Amino acid sequence: MSEQITPDRIMQIGLGFWASKTLLSAVEMGVFTELAKHPEDLAALQNRLGLHPRPARDFLDALVALGFLERKDGIYSNSADTELFLDRAKPSYLGGILEMANHRLYPFWGHLTEALRTGRPQNEMKHGEDPLFVTLYADPARLQSFAAAMTGISHASNLAIAHKFPWKDYGSFVDAGTAQGDLAAQIALAHPHLKGVGFDLPEMEPIFEDYALQNGLAKRLRFTGGDFFKEPIPSADVVLFGHILHDWNLEEKKLLISKAYEAVPDGGAVVIYDAIIDDDRSQNPFGLMMSLNMLIETSGGFDYTGEDCQNWLREAGFRETRVEHLVGPDSMVVGIK
Repeated sequence: MSEQITPDRIMQIGLGFWASKTLLSAVEMGVFTELAKHPEDLAALQNRLGLHPRPARDFLDALVALGFLERKDGIYSNSADTELFLDRAKPSYLGGILEMANHRLYPFWGHLTEALRTGRPQNEMKHGEDPLFVTLYADPARLQSFAAAMTGISHASNLAIAHKFPWKDYGSFVDAGTAQGDLAAQIALAHPHLKGVGFDLPEMEPIFEDYALQNGLAKRLRFTGGDFFKEPIPSADVVLFGHILHDWNLEEKKLLISKAYEAVPDGGAVVIYDAIIDDDRSQNPFGLMMSLNMLIETSGGFDYTGEDCQNWLREAGFRETRVEHLVGPDSMVVGIK
């Protein structure tokens, strides 16, 4: 054989949870937030973080080896990306999604084999508790944390949509399932001529309005409360679903698309984005594993290919469709009425 076969890839993936939990614990303990204040040596960090002497050095040096920390002359500091994205004091903080992963998804994914054999969720619903969204919307503090986490994981794609979609051709939009409203905010910030609506359950209103106010958009963004399965989506030139469609089963996906079709005029558009799976289903592992996460978290949700989504759009009546990459694993599917 011209090339030696090694078990390196198998071991790296098979024991990948070691690296994952090391990072998640570092986020939980505020390692990057503390180091953003000022770099420290081992003894000082051990004291500030409450680390036991036995694992302290291995833990911090593992973070160095993984590229999350840097160490020079015995002084630890953040790498460029952790400094920007994992310092809780910065508006660019996206650790909220990692905090949720640590507290919820990490233990639930330990039951993936059961989910694969039963097709059933492995989260709170497994034990007869309310579904995730019901629980979240009943607790204002958890809802705020969840909304911020969704902003963190979606922000880069929201910026991409604000700049890649031809917004000059439109005057208004509705962000359906808006959460904190970052997608609406980024579009409005990039295009002063646009007015937008954030549409979500009423409990999200104060969170959306606070975020719009923080971004100086209170006069151009407004909130409309409602359940998009029970009520019409507000009318606008463009309807957007950002990290929304994958939460639902096929019938529910098609219903939301048909409601978007009714909400826009001729020439109007729907923009759907998720971690769209490539049509060959072999090149976007994040999208495929996100679909497994929907198995863990929902009764019928799943991720889908660009061609799947385009077929649903055509079935609803949209005359033109296309798929366009955004950033990372995310792509948008656009339908023109």
